[in-house]
Amino acid sequence: MEYLTTAEVAAYLRMKERKVYALVRDGQIPCSRVTGKLLFPRQALDLWVMGHLSGDRALEPPAPPVYAGSHDPLLGWALREAGSGLAELCNGSGDGVRRLLDGDAQAVGLHVVDAETEGFNDPVRLGLGGLRDLVMIRWASRRQGLVVAPGNPQEINALSDLADSGCRLAMRQPAAGADTLFRYLLGQAGIDPQGLAVATEVALTEDDLAVEIQAGRADCGFAVEAAARRHGLGFIPLSWERFDLAMRRRTYFEPPVQRLLAFTRTTRFAERAVAMGGYDIADCGGVAYNA
Repeated sequence: MEYLTTAEVAAYLRMKERKVYALVRDGQIPCSRVTGKLLFPRQALDLWVMGHLSGDRALEPPAPPVYAGSHDPLLGWALREAGSGLAELCNGSGDGVRRLLDGDAQAVGLHVVDAETEGFNDPVRLGLGGLRDLVMIRWASRRQGLVVAPGNPQEINALSDLADSGCRLAMRQPAAGADTLFRYLLGQAGIDPQGLAVATEVALTEDDLAVEIQAGRADCGFAVEAAARRHGLGFIPLSWERFDLAMRRRTYFEPPVQRLLAFTRTTRFAERAVAMGGYDIADCGGVAYNA
């Protein structure tokens, strides 16, 4: 991420340096203080400028302090440890999109694959193209795969094994990002999901799916590596995916999101990501999309 000095920011915004210092003092402009020196993240500064140009803050009342959308073990932990103040309501990417559009959540997590482009989280295809103040922030790349019982008693090593094993498959709810990616991968492998044995209960989160396998109510399921590890289960990696946070531009500057992003820059956060497994956080906090 590119950082600007106070003098560079003053030139960029065409104002005196003392005005920049006044904005910092009043907490009105995004900045970091490193060894006593002020540094301004270029991406965050551009968001700040766009927010003031479009008047986003005056458009609508703020959404309630809720994080919705897809469940992520690392994100859930970080929301709590950072003291973000955001309550979690994880019912899948599709539900998160609806809540963001309805103003029922401040930030939502998304990891939806596009079968045509093989990319992730396209705003237009998600139905978010109409939000003129939409911002999407990178969270992480996550490793998805098949979660199996300890020791892999069904001897499942690839998607092709599901068709012949007769194992009970724990499924996520329709419109969940994991369900969309799983069905996409099944299609790529030429497997009809209608021919698979499906467990009775639908898992609403990554952890719920792992618990179904741990309890013996299902033999395998599709989830992130971190969920398998934290429940002591086996994992067969299949694909990497991109997980992003979507929000209105003004939300980016609110304390909950800023506390979360500040926490992601700590050593403790990086160590936790490694310990959980299956995460690449190199781009965490970067701007993926700015309407």
